Amino acid sequence: MSSKSVMFPKLFTPLLIRNTKIRNRIVSTGHDTTIPTDGIVNDALVAYHRARARGGVGLIVAQVTGVHESARYTNHVLMGTDDKCITGFSKLADAVHENGAKLLVQLFHPGREMTESLDGSAPVAWAPSVSPSERFHVIPRAIPEQMIQEILNGYGQAAKRLELAGVDGVEIVASHGYLPAQFLNPNINRRTDKWGGSDENRRRFLSEAIAITRAETGSNFIVGLRISGNEQYEDGFAETSSLDTIKAVSEQIDYVSLVDGTSATLGGSVHIVPPMYYEPGYVAPFSARLKELVDIPVIVTGRINQPQEAEKILESNSADMCGMTRAMICDPLMPEKAKGGKFDEIRACIGCNQACIGHFHKGHAISCIQYPETGRELEFANKAIVKNPLKVLVVGGGPGGMKAASVAAERGHNVSLYESDAQLGGQARLAQLLPHRSEFGGIITNLSRELEHSGAEVVTGVRMDVNKINELKPDAIILATGATPLWPINFNSDGVGQVCDAWQVLKGEVNVGSSVLIHDWKGDWIGMGVAEHLAQNGCKVRLAVNGLYAGETLQSYVRDSNAARLHDLGVEVIPYVRLYGRDEDSVYLQHTVSGAAIIEENVDTLILAQGHLPETGLEEELSNYAGKLISIGDCQMPRTCEEAVLEGLRAAHNLAD
Repeated sequence: MSSKSVMFPKLFTPLLIRNTKIRNRIVSTGHDTTIPTDGIVNDALVAYHRARARGGVGLIVAQVTGVHESARYTNHVLMGTDDKCITGFSKLADAVHENGAKLLVQLFHPGREMTESLDGSAPVAWAPSVSPSERFHVIPRAIPEQMIQEILNGYGQAAKRLELAGVDGVEIVASHGYLPAQFLNPNINRRTDKWGGSDENRRRFLSEAIAITRAETGSNFIVGLRISGNEQYEDGFAETSSLDTIKAVSEQIDYVSLVDGTSATLGGSVHIVPPMYYEPGYVAPFSARLKELVDIPVIVTGRINQPQEAEKILESNSADMCGMTRAMICDPLMPEKAKGGKFDEIRACIGCNQACIGHFHKGHAISCIQYPETGRELEFANKAIVKNPLKVLVVGGGPGGMKAASVAAERGHNVSLYESDAQLGGQARLAQLLPHRSEFGGIITNLSRELEHSGAEVVTGVRMDVNKINELKPDAIILATGATPLWPINFNSDGVGQVCDAWQVLKGEVNVGSSVLIHDWKGDWIGMGVAEHLAQNGCKVRLAVNGLYAGETLQSYVRDSNAARLHDLGVEVIPYVRLYGRDEDSVYLQHTVSGAAIIEENVDTLILAQGHLPETGLEEELSNYAGKLISIGDCQMPRTCEEAVLEGLRAAHNLAD
């Protein structure tokens, strides 16, 4: 064994699944990318998975593919119901195989978990019984016997098409409360025919789906199962039932892939893509229990974002393979870097959920706030060294500035980055101070490492002005000067009651007292985070939001996790309000719809989370600058870290030779 593999002897040991050799134990598990169009694989999806295969992943499980016309739960789901899908899957299989990885495809029916339709009208949803789904407020129809058989036949026919396309196998999705899981759950499946009642009858749908898939495909074709070990809600499928089900079908399948959670409830859905609040590898204790009961390979996932975490799980015999999907959304080259001992170069996922599952929920191609090249592989396929390097000045060392400087330097430009503070990181340095968000500081670590590796010059503690810029004589300037807290313009105050902004609280610059009201105009992580921070320290906290609910702009799993903690801490949330005024004791609000006055008394400190004001001073001073001048991130318009990093990438990538 080479020295570079000694660090991870388990992770880089090949594994045989049925008759297919997987080169290592790293899995890109099935996840919807929102990249396909018209229900088929396109060039962008091929490029997305090719990047991960080139990066050294052992096994790729492509996203859910519908087995019946009633399985169209989004307008961008892949479909396996027609022979026209074969060509696209064949291109995908070739791209994955050419780069040394193996490819499986998920076979899928959502049952009652319908989120949208092709034209915006509400689709018909189907389930074993008329059992309402809380999260999407869907009341499904009970599936008739004939339709059950049609869907089961669909599993077999889709698998046959995928085999013709050259795919190595399929994974039947019985996880996250989708149709097979609905048949398994006695709280959802109340049928009295052969599909319900006893444990055996409730397992019949899953067992027959596996059997027909096996019957329609060849002896070397892999048939696996994905299932939730614990659906994480009161009426969900719990661990004992999951273990019994897996044992019952284990002789029919070639492996089992374990996750947690369900799509059916807000609390359960958090586990579909668990945010940074959950410990890495938190599903592994359950997979260890399963390993003692079955003789087939076990894949486990759940926030496994670093190779050392995966190695630990494998070494303890808690699983045979590790799903590291977001780790490779963030860094497609993670496997090769780990194998080569380049640990410091791995860009670790921070579990923010903003551009991966967050994009999916908005109907956009998934990406990563740290690595916006993900999901845009075709756009950024060529990062060749430029023929005519420019002298590039980047002003501002937040995430956007760091990304711009590192990419420009990697392309061969002569780059200098100037940051006025003593440290790089910008607002990310404040974000990491909030409860359960210390991991967000990883974006500073990761981008700083990329910056160092790129060879760009970095100067901290120097505030740039026009005179200094004229001395440097750059060919191009990228401004990433950020923003400052915005204070309301039309705000009535007697000047006696204490008012401060969220930045001042996080920096420890104010004594807020025992009773605070936070007015959150933006609806992002700041208002909720400061509320939790102060409530943990014994303050009575009221969070008044200029929106429908707290954290309105956050990805739902992040928001809902935050909301649960605020509820447990006793934080009062006041929705639908705008800020009107402040006196010594009270804060005056106005209902945003009715216009009615709302008075909140006994407030020691009013804390403002109103958004930000762009720092445009230097841009204005450079109005006569003759070279290329590009503003990115918050100094162009305050938004989030995602836009800053993406604009930094594009600005640097598109600099003229």
